[in-house]
Amino acid sequence: MTSNVVLSNKEYRVVGTRPVRHDGYDKVTGRALYGADMRPSGLIHGRVLRSPHAHARVLSIDTSRAEAHPEVRAVVTGADLPEPGDRAPRVSTNILARGKALYKGHAVAAVAAASVHAAEEALSLIDVQYEPLPAVRNVAEAMKESAPLVHEDMDSNVTNHTQYVLGDVGKGFASADVVVEREFHTDTVHQGYIEPHTATAWWGSDKITVWCSSQGHFQIGEATAEALGLPSSQVKVVPMEIGGGFGGKTTVYLEPVAALLSLKSGAPVKVTMSRAEVLEASGPTGGSYMKVRIGATGDGRLTAAAAELKYESGAFPGSSVGGGAACIFSPYDIENVLIDAYDVLDNKPKTAAYRAPGAPGAAFAAETILDEIAERLCIDPLDLRIMNGAKEGSRRANGIVNPPIGAIETAEAAKSHEHYSAKLEGPYRGRGVASGFWINGGGAACATANVNYDGTVNLVIGQMDIGGTRPAAAQQFAEVLGIPVEDVNPQVGDTESIGYTSMTGGSGAAFKTGWACYEAAEDVRRQMIGRAAVLWEADASDIEMADGEFRFKKDPELRATFKEVAAALPDTGGPVFGSANVAPTTSGSAFATHIVDVELDPDTGKLTILRYTAVQDAGKAVHPDYVEGQMQGGVVQGIGWALNEEYYMGSDGRMLNSSFLDYRMPTSLDIPMIDTVIVEVANPGHPYGVRGVGEVSIVPPLAAIANAIHSASGVRMNTLPMSPQAVLKAISGKNGV
Repeated sequence: MTSNVVLSNKEYRVVGTRPVRHDGYDKVTGRALYGADMRPSGLIHGRVLRSPHAHARVLSIDTSRAEAHPEVRAVVTGADLPEPGDRAPRVSTNILARGKALYKGHAVAAVAAASVHAAEEALSLIDVQYEPLPAVRNVAEAMKESAPLVHEDMDSNVTNHTQYVLGDVGKGFASADVVVEREFHTDTVHQGYIEPHTATAWWGSDKITVWCSSQGHFQIGEATAEALGLPSSQVKVVPMEIGGGFGGKTTVYLEPVAALLSLKSGAPVKVTMSRAEVLEASGPTGGSYMKVRIGATGDGRLTAAAAELKYESGAFPGSSVGGGAACIFSPYDIENVLIDAYDVLDNKPKTAAYRAPGAPGAAFAAETILDEIAERLCIDPLDLRIMNGAKEGSRRANGIVNPPIGAIETAEAAKSHEHYSAKLEGPYRGRGVASGFWINGGGAACATANVNYDGTVNLVIGQMDIGGTRPAAAQQFAEVLGIPVEDVNPQVGDTESIGYTSMTGGSGAAFKTGWACYEAAEDVRRQMIGRAAVLWEADASDIEMADGEFRFKKDPELRATFKEVAAALPDTGGPVFGSANVAPTTSGSAFATHIVDVELDPDTGKLTILRYTAVQDAGKAVHPDYVEGQMQGGVVQGIGWALNEEYYMGSDGRMLNSSFLDYRMPTSLDIPMIDTVIVEVANPGHPYGVRGVGEVSIVPPLAAIANAIHSASGVRMNTLPMSPQAVLKAISGKNGV
């Protein structure tokens, strides 16, 4: 069951409707082509040899026996990559190890052979001599003074420290009547996309063509070229359909390896990860340690907030702690804030983005403390959030002043929802709430549009579609021209057929590419008005266009449809081709408030989600079905993160649950129907008021579920996942068992 709340926005003819998705037929019939479906003539197969150690010096690699295999066409190691210099040493070393293997699963060599089986067999013929080294498995171990250094050319495993200061936090805490401080721990979790990483590369005489699924084929092309020491113009990337990403398909693992194997073999090479390789060797989101402190007056006004955030980045610098720092207190108007954010290395795969990177864990800490403050002050937890909600003009910890936003509106919509007032009876049942924020991103985007003579339009965008980007782009294009969205055929172009477009991530895709399509449609509209003027032998200034129809101002009876003018294009100047490029810097802040009901089994610690409602500000929901789907999908991932998902690491630093059999993600049996409420507070920075919607939905669930557990049992959870054994242990500790 879903509902829609419109607080302040404009209604449109196409934007805001629910057309059938343009790519639906191909996907349900199997016509859609994914990365692993690519089979160019002469294709051979690659496989990657990976380190069995979490931390080890690579003393030698002998590939001679593998090269002698009759079906092997090529073997490569890190020595085949050009010296990275100042270009991308960390990225290059992550692709193929140099000198040391830094995590279990780190690539050390690769082979290409006539068959997958021969390639697998050849891996066993590569002789690698290792000197195992002590490994650090988490933030706590990595930050000890005696900790082994992940990178010996660095002085510490702490690679970056960022601090945000707003107001006077000491003065703010001094004025508080209640102060709550708690420590929190989260574990490494994976995005859990269905499709493993795969890449096919063909290195011709002067150009590499790569077929892969990614969240940004321009960025994949740039990273591949950088790793290979080439200009980006020598790498063409053809995007394939993507079988899930959630931030995890934003970097290169296989593309440069496939290209090197292709160069050596003279044939196209496909390399595909197994599920274990995906979990062990591609970027999850890192675990964390957090200490958070919040103060409030007796009437519930928040006076100060402080956070110490330490996030693991894996074997190379670059954790998501920046996102955590930017988001942790942003749903609220707090005058005095201090945030210290640390990026910490350990012997795990290099972390990658995961849906609102850094924000869910940070919200888990802040929102559970807010729940405790509300309890101590006997204030309704949503009233506490409403009275302290961020609003237009309030300043975030990173200095940004809020434009018009929907933080308070989402909390108010949650409080007025019948779920919040519904009775919840029975022992060990509880209700929890939490709010969340995500920054949202902008970036460059391009679109081109070719008007066909039958009045349909071929729309080409440079944005990868991972959650309905094509229909959202087509709708925003069609809205300008007043034509049916069914007459727009949206496609994603390769890196040589469309202008540069930034990554599909940060919840910016529908925002920036939609804006580019809006501008491309305006370009088409201007040209089509000119063609109508030629048709009627009039001046273009005398022609107006509305609702897909051209009208002659001096003679209201003289009209023509878009299709009629399109049919006359051959006689009025030939084809009409519109284009646009934009580079907005932000897509508008995103806020959400969630409500969840749970039931706890006190004998086993197992938690059952009884009911869930997600409220979210979409600015303007271009395609409400997709917005609701994004909201529900984020909740499902948040439930998995909250209750089950974790990297279970052995004492030697190896992941022990690298399969979907042991890495427990939610199934349909774990999830109730998720109600959604779309709040629409128009974003003034977009022609249709659009905000990003894909990521903030995963921010509140962890804390909302933790608060519901407290409501059901009286225990406060401060560690993720809140698995049955963790909950049972907490209950036993409360009862003195």
